[in-house]
Amino acid sequence: METALDIKSLDVRYGPVRAVRGIDLMVPMAGITALLGANGAGKTSTVMAITGVVPVTSGTVSIFGRDMTAAAPDAIIRAGVAISPEGRRIFASLTVEENLILAGSAAGAPETAAALRVSLMERFPILGERRRQLAGLLSGGEQQMLAVARALMSEPRLLLMDEPSLGLAPQMVDAVFAIIEELRNEGISILLVEQNAALALEVADHAVVLANGEVAAAGAPANLTGEDILKSAYLAA
Repeated sequence: METALDIKSLDVRYGPVRAVRGIDLMVPMAGITALLGANGAGKTSTVMAITGVVPVTSGTVSIFGRDMTAAAPDAIIRAGVAISPEGRRIFASLTVEENLILAGSAAGAPETAAALRVSLMERFPILGERRRQLAGLLSGGEQQMLAVARALMSEPRLLLMDEPSLGLAPQMVDAVFAIIEELRNEGISILLVEQNAALALEVADHAVVLANGEVAAAGAPANLTGEDILKSAYLAA
């Protein structure tokens, strides 16, 4: 199977603490892989290793067939990877449009970035309506829309989404997950890091469950839904 992301035997340490313990994980081309588990299971450490923010202790990270294990974060972005981070991390003191302008500064020619910015504000109408509003004044759901749009300003082929439903009202959660499915249908490969296992399994093509930094279960979502091992993984941390 052709993969957008292929991780083998990944280890991540913070000093003596082994946060990720020899995990294997893959994201198929134009597919969604859900990375599930309780707080402290190693999900965010895995994402940070993929993006080069923390060093890989051992194992390999391949992105679109290239070994990117030791690559710097900017090289990983240039390889076609973007992240919508946990907690959204928008620039609250900038306007919605300024957030997108800043995200598009590495997108090539200014006119290309401007056209992409306009298309994203059309795709997310609330961002267009509030483009001159300070991003910190948006609701949680609106901020999540901005975080996704900001990530899309680099026109990624692989999108890492870290806890996109966290803290959102149910209606906004549904809207965010509808966008995730749309992006997959457009050919973007997605690693979806989520605590909401039921929702993630509904949209994913493949799933990996972490517990205490190790793979507790992996496979097709239909084979994991309701499994005792999935439930126990959420109780382990």
